Amino acid sequence: MCLLLLAYQVHPRYPLLLAANRDEFYDRPTAGAAYWEDSPQIFGGRDLVHGGTWLGITRGGRFAALTNYREPLAARKDAPSRGGLVSGFLTSDKGAEAYLERLRQEAADYNGFNLLLGDPEGLYCFSNKSDQVVRLAPGIHGMSNHLLDTPWPKVVRGRDALARLVTGGDFSREELFAILADRTRPPDELLPDTGVGLELERLLSSIFIASGRYGTRSSTLLLIDAHGELTFVERSFKGGEAHDAEVHLVMA
Repeated sequence: MCLLLLAYQVHPRYPLLLAANRDEFYDRPTAGAAYWEDSPQIFGGRDLVHGGTWLGITRGGRFAALTNYREPLAARKDAPSRGGLVSGFLTSDKGAEAYLERLRQEAADYNGFNLLLGDPEGLYCFSNKSDQVVRLAPGIHGMSNHLLDTPWPKVVRGRDALARLVTGGDFSREELFAILADRTRPPDELLPDTGVGLELERLLSSIFIASGRYGTRSSTLLLIDAHGELTFVERSFKGGEAHDAEVHLVMA
């Protein structure tokens, strides 16, 4: 997952609204969102290389999402898969805060990551590049391949668009997907310098990414309404076509 946009306790109908894009190489084997055969309480997509996921929920209403922290010169090939951090929480009986506090003890073993967890007690975020477990305050938040709310152009653009939508009253699912489909690239002077070179910074700077080998593989919406009803919609892209997978749950 390379962009998470979050409206938390902002909209009167939806106390929690998450819109996210997963960017990945097109040839990386991936399963679309579904209930997992080996862990039937989990609904989400799945990385078929290591078996983890970037975003998933449970039948009880817990959810987890992950973005990688972009630092190519520090990446280690022998590090464990970060997708296991998401599925690890979804199969755990620990609360979000307790899970992250325990994770802090081994977080340095992984390449850079940001992990967002939600349970009935609240929303929490942790990055092994800051070593702080943060309980999210109500508001509009965004996270890409740096720390929570780092003002990269795509994060700012996405947050602003989400804020306009959710503070304007009712909105449609397609209006949310339209935010995630934005291919606008910012001017060079606003781009971060993460060590990948200007050409690649440009490619990665839009909310929706498209190129010959790498790009946005799926867009996901997660909405929890004031009655505890959860809606999860994943729109995956393949061969120029979009396919939706959807589930509705009433949180326990």
